[in-house]
Amino acid sequence: MAGTTHHNTGVEGVEGGVGVTALLVAAARAIETHRHDALAQDPYAEHFVLAAPASADWPVRMQQVPDGDANPLWGRFARYFGLRTRVLDDFLLRSVHSGSARQVVLLGAGLDARAFRLDWPPGSVIFEIDRKEVLSFKHQVLNGLSATPKAARVPVPIDLRADWVGALAGAGFEPAAPSVWLAEGLLFYLPPAVETHLIDMVGRLTTAGSALAFEVKLDKDLLEYRDSPLYTSTTQQLGIDLLDLFDREPRPDSAGDLASKGWSTSVRTPFDFTRRHGRGPLPEQNDALAGNRWVFANKPGP
Repeated sequence: MAGTTHHNTGVEGVEGGVGVTALLVAAARAIETHRHDALAQDPYAEHFVLAAPASADWPVRMQQVPDGDANPLWGRFARYFGLRTRVLDDFLLRSVHSGSARQVVLLGAGLDARAFRLDWPPGSVIFEIDRKEVLSFKHQVLNGLSATPKAARVPVPIDLRADWVGALAGAGFEPAAPSVWLAEGLLFYLPPAVETHLIDMVGRLTTAGSALAFEVKLDKDLLEYRDSPLYTSTTQQLGIDLLDLFDREPRPDSAGDLASKGWSTSVRTPFDFTRRHGRGPLPEQNDALAGNRWVFANKPGP
């Protein structure tokens, strides 16, 4: 994806650019997993963090953070990723258990271990699309743990700016059968035209009974929050300037595009789910999460 980090590892693949944000999310999931009131369980997350030189000294449990939940990065921001994990886990499981969809496509899968940790119905197939370097690192760690997926898992090593549609078809995806799609922590790194193409292709590759969830940022100006605690603490503690990685062009209205094509869509704030689950971030001043929205879309029958 676009952008570079200020990290000095010099290691490409999972540690270059957006790949390092996958490690950040993994660290947040590890911390969430070890909380007494965890919203999500990901026993694989800490192994990814510890296996990469760029993140080997990051915390994987709250006890390793001197200021605990007062730390903007490992407190509030990590709790955000924990909440997001739970909400999107619930969306995927609800979508496959309530309908006939058995194909699940993870766009920009990163270090997502859902194929291994969620209880999928028989016959489920999880397609994981991401860059070859990211998937290779992931396989290396999971193989070392002798991890066994709970559904058929099909890695699709390709950049989403390349012909991922052809690669997905070549991997056995069937557009005529219902499918469930997820783009978690992905779209704001992509140029608007790539986002529009991606959402459009999901529309073309899905049939009635399919579903899609994705995350967007609606900020008019991302730099408005440059000095917010979430961004400054991430830069100071990890050397990752997220605003260098985000694409700053005006974003398309992907939720509106889907609605205009007959999808039923729901656009929610993360804070809606904080209130539902009783934990997670709440709004605050100078809030880098203010523009974040989670979109859930269903393609109805004829």
